Amino acid sequence: MRYISTRGAAPTLAFDEVLLAGLARDGGLYVPETWPTFTPDEIRAMRGLPYAELAVRVMAPFLGGRVTEAEFAGLVRDAYAGFDHAAVTPLVQLDQSTWVMELFHGPTLAFKDVALQLLGRLFDHVLAKKAEHVTIVGATSGDTGSAAIEACRDREAVDIFILHPKGRTSEVQRRQMTTVLSDNVHNIALEGSFDDCQDLVKAMFNDTSFRDEQNLSAVNSINWARIMAQIVYYFAAAIELGAPDRQVSFAVPTGNFGNVYAAYGARAMGLPIQRLVVGTNSNDILARFFATGTMQTQAVMPTISPSMDIQISSNFERLLFDLYDRDGPALNQCMGRFRSGGSFAVTPAQLERARLVFNGHKVDEELTRATMAETRRLAGGLLIDPHTAVGLAAARAEQPHIDPAVPLVALACAHPAKFPDAVERATGVRPPLPPRLADLYEREERVTVLPNDLRAVQAFVRSRARRTAAGQRSA
Repeated sequence: MRYISTRGAAPTLAFDEVLLAGLARDGGLYVPETWPTFTPDEIRAMRGLPYAELAVRVMAPFLGGRVTEAEFAGLVRDAYAGFDHAAVTPLVQLDQSTWVMELFHGPTLAFKDVALQLLGRLFDHVLAKKAEHVTIVGATSGDTGSAAIEACRDREAVDIFILHPKGRTSEVQRRQMTTVLSDNVHNIALEGSFDDCQDLVKAMFNDTSFRDEQNLSAVNSINWARIMAQIVYYFAAAIELGAPDRQVSFAVPTGNFGNVYAAYGARAMGLPIQRLVVGTNSNDILARFFATGTMQTQAVMPTISPSMDIQISSNFERLLFDLYDRDGPALNQCMGRFRSGGSFAVTPAQLERARLVFNGHKVDEELTRATMAETRRLAGGLLIDPHTAVGLAAARAEQPHIDPAVPLVALACAHPAKFPDAVERATGVRPPLPPRLADLYEREERVTVLPNDLRAVQAFVRSRARRTAAGQRSA
């Protein structure tokens, strides 16, 4: 198994190299050279497997022998041993054809834990073998940061710097990051939007001298290993609902397109996914693309689903790579137009190909609140967070247009207690934090506020990282 860049000009890498590289050196994102596939019989043989065993079965082809299956199985078991639910990503039935998949049973109450608990262990394993140290830089709209910090805290071979947009996360999201006081953890509140945070992370990777000096690595979903780990729960849900002998569809609330791209990957691997429904909040760049074929940035609007307050969806480039028939130079020109002018358009034929699988729906604030309230009323008091509500509302909007015999699974990406104010305003019920986080509001915080300036952020990283330009840990 080898990995190629979507821009076509970076070296082809093996799995462990892609894990540590994050972003490709030509500015692109790594994808498998070819998708591994499973036959229907092989998928049937996965029925009844515990989640960790299923995960090893699904992800093993991506490793290319760079991590042995026995080593990998141990990492996977350890990653999911601490989840609060034995199924790891359990399904909850809402009605005859609609299900919710709960992805928030990990340590930081968000779907990012499913990938990042494994990613932290993979970093440790690979870095120990290579006797290397990395500096992780990441951007978060709220959930990636806390999940990455939890996965990487206190790891000797890793320093982690997470940028979040100042004042644009929920208090629970912020405190889950800023109350981790480990020496290798550094939180930056950036005076800007999530897109600004993401742009600075990409700029640090594209500054090759800084990248090499710090041995940068990534935890955002630009890192292929994140996508690989997220593919697994689509297999888990579909198999439980009858795959491969029954099709299934998924509705995914998304801003950065990584989670729904993982579903696209599962489909490419042979899982019988009929439809992928993209739910966006008022920052509806993705819904507009699937309606028109044009991607046009607008100003970021703060919403009650802040993890989706995004206008530049990094992982969309991976889908575009296939729409461009894997023509890296052509895609590079397209992304250059997007960066310089804030828009691009695909051809009608390319849009038609995308819409064979995807459709998008915008869910505004009023509908988000109404969906939270309605779900509690009709589903036995079930509380969902605003992001889950966006996905579920998008599922409801799509249902008249799809086969009712095909189960539609909406992804519950965060625990409602991560957004207690929004949930309480919509439902009248304030969701409590789990006991292990009950004292979160009393914990000491540590965070540095920085301007939206590349040099300022790079200077901060240099001053705190334990790695020198010579590749040794500093004193």
